[in-house]
Amino acid sequence: MLLHTQIIWLFLLALPVACIAWTITHEEVFLEPRQYCIERSRKSRTLWQRKLFYLFTCEYCFSHYVVIFILLLSDFQLLLTGWRGYIIAGFSLVWIANMYMSLFAWLRTSLKKERTEISIEEKKLEKL
Repeated sequence: MLLHTQIIWLFLLALPVACIAWTITHEEVFLEPRQYCIERSRKSRTLWQRKLFYLFTCEYCFSHYVVIFILLLSDFQLLLTGWRGYIIAGFSLVWIANMYMSLFAWLRTSLKKERTEISIEEKKLEKL
């Protein structure tokens, strides 16, 4: 695969990784299982259980496992062939996906702040 094709694949494959990791670790649809995992990550007796349940609450941690799944599905390798290409692709996908999630979080926060400011301004105008 040509380098520019690999780069396109990298940025495109990072989208479903970010989407899956964000949805499971942040959105309402998985709220109850996530709350259970948060509880277990804090109160489990063994270290490995706490870490296992924490994995489902952290988008960065969870994105590594999503990447493994995506790499198995796509057989994507970056720069090199074989296991080295998978490792480079894996960490690259995690990094790009987490950049997407950071951008998405910033955008959501900015929009929420803007909506709140508009709401405050509207209430001020109603009082006048």
